[in-house]
Amino acid sequence: MNKMLRWIAERYSRNIQTRLTGYFLLILLPLVVVSLFAIEKSRDILYEQAVERTQVALSSTMDYIDLALQNVEEISSVIAADPSLIELLNKNDSNLSPESILDFSLILKQLSNLISVNRFVSEISIYHQASHMLISTNFGGRRILSEPQQEWLVEASRSNGTGLRYMLADAHVAEGMTLGSLLNADSLFLVRSMDLYNSDRKSNLLIVTFNKNKLLSAIKTLLPTASTRIDLQNERGEVVAGTSSSENMKEQHILDNEMAVTIDSEYSLWQLTLVQPKKELYEETDQLRMFTYTIIVISILLAVGISWVVYSGIASPVHRLARGMKQLGNGKLDIRLENKRKDEFGFLIDSFNQMTIYQKHLIEDHYEQQLRLTTTELKFLQSQINPHFLYNTLDSIYWMAKNYDAEEISEMVMNLSRFFRLSLNKGKEVFTIEESLVHLHYYIRIQQLRFLDNFTVEYHIAEECEAALILKLMLQPLVENAILHGMEGRSGGGLLSISSWVDDKPFLNISIQDNGSGIEGKRLHYIQNELKRMGLRSFPSLSQDEGNVKDLFGLRNVYTRMQLYYGKQSAMTIRSIQGEGTTVTLSIPLDRCR
Repeated sequence: MNKMLRWIAERYSRNIQTRLTGYFLLILLPLVVVSLFAIEKSRDILYEQAVERTQVALSSTMDYIDLALQNVEEISSVIAADPSLIELLNKNDSNLSPESILDFSLILKQLSNLISVNRFVSEISIYHQASHMLISTNFGGRRILSEPQQEWLVEASRSNGTGLRYMLADAHVAEGMTLGSLLNADSLFLVRSMDLYNSDRKSNLLIVTFNKNKLLSAIKTLLPTASTRIDLQNERGEVVAGTSSSENMKEQHILDNEMAVTIDSEYSLWQLTLVQPKKELYEETDQLRMFTYTIIVISILLAVGISWVVYSGIASPVHRLARGMKQLGNGKLDIRLENKRKDEFGFLIDSFNQMTIYQKHLIEDHYEQQLRLTTTELKFLQSQINPHFLYNTLDSIYWMAKNYDAEEISEMVMNLSRFFRLSLNKGKEVFTIEESLVHLHYYIRIQQLRFLDNFTVEYHIAEECEAALILKLMLQPLVENAILHGMEGRSGGGLLSISSWVDDKPFLNISIQDNGSGIEGKRLHYIQNELKRMGLRSFPSLSQDEGNVKDLFGLRNVYTRMQLYYGKQSAMTIRSIQGEGTTVTLSIPLDRCR
């Protein structure tokens, strides 16, 4: 996140187009915020209004249901306290005589008449405890032979006392038997005792079955859409009637994307809950929001487009000029900016192109003049030396030393001869690493003889480096510094290590390491700063330091030649620890060594 913020801040500070786009978007921001706020506010108002309307409708329906429950309860009270029904039930015992059957028929007739009075009652059943007969307006009558079922019916009549209880069809009666399967109905049942004042507590049981379709019809009228669901729940949270797929489950799950409105009944403690998907409420506002989003997107695109047009017309020429000046400062003298404009910016670009032409001619004339002068001087010096005369003279000195048994002198002369022969060999400017090390070894051997073999040399050259080409005499000044400053004064144990490898950039790396006394910290810091200063110059040249420097001639020479020949990517690093030695590493782009 921090990197992203830094990148945006950098783009904003350095790029005019980014600032222009930001300004245009900033102008649009208040309009976008107000539009989005208005949409969300309208959604909230619509939601509140929908909740209020739903609460009013649910409250009215809940009152209607409460009235229906009161009517059913009144009917059950009339039945439970009817003296004639109680007398007919009590005068019959466990024996089912023809008179008993006739009495039960009279009871069914009276119950059927009561059903026609209330449309919310679909069935009335009475359990006669003495004969275990279940008398029902739905199926007539049948004897309950299962003892667990008998026990449940007796217990239900006793547990209710003088009150009443509502039970669902899935209420457990006995093993594998529910109240709904016992009465062949899937509905809501009102259960209460008959003959409340029976002292032996062997009262009969009254079961009133609600007409579930009537309940559903009463609450379904509230459904505004097909995907809306409504549930009527009792005080225990059980679904009495409703349209949910989870009907008869104790928990009704409300999702975050749904509107739920619940009304509680003060009479029955039941609840009526309506659940509607919010997307149906917000259908019209969603269309408005989509239109607003479309306008916002179009406005953003227009802001970006306008900023691009402004940038192309005003800021783009300035940016091109700045980029051209940066390239010119990096030494790209042939930079030319394309120009098709005729206004003030076109004049500036033409003036810049003309300036680069003049500057390039001026620099090229100056450096070419210096280069010709240097080349002329070098050829003049080389012409003063007749290679054959030099080789013949050294060869004569070598044989004279051999005649006088001066083996060390003869070896030094022979190595010097070979060193000069390779140095002047056919005017070649570059050697392979392998050839350079052979050439360098002649010089090292001369120094070993000079210092009485107080140091040894090791070569660690990777195989892929041997064919790489480097400037001749580029390593000799570095080796000379390592020997003179690292090995001088030693009586023995000196070690000079020359290594070469290719890294993954890929760069050719050449390291010259000695185990001498090292470089004092302040001196090392000075050397590193001088190399850094030389690396920052646009045009590397030793002539820029003439009259100002009095040391580091070998390092300056090597570093300047590297910069001129291999470019600004080449590098020289120096690491040293006092008492342990010094390491000089040259890093050259591998593609420039082929």
